[in-house]
Amino acid sequence: MTPDWRELYRRFDEFHDEFFVSKWRSGLQREAGRQQDALMAMLFLEALGIPNPASYYALELYPEFVEEFHHWHQRMGMNRFPEPGVCC
Repeated sequence: MTPDWRELYRRFDEFHDEFFVSKWRSGLQREAGRQQDALMAMLFLEALGIPNPASYYALELYPEFVEEFHHWHQRMGMNRFPEPGVCC
């Protein structure tokens, strides 16, 4: 009987995930959240009243992040965004 390579690979992947990755997963997720929050703050500095020197270069990113903006400002502690006409 030949070994089922898919099953062996799946078991190895589960072992690797549990042994190496699971210890660091929460720290990696926390750091990814911090980096995403910093990126959102940098993209929407002008909406917060701070001039953004890189706004010209960030124009392409606005459509990607405008949907996440509402969740971001609520997570940052602003139930309603202070600027009128912005999402809320």
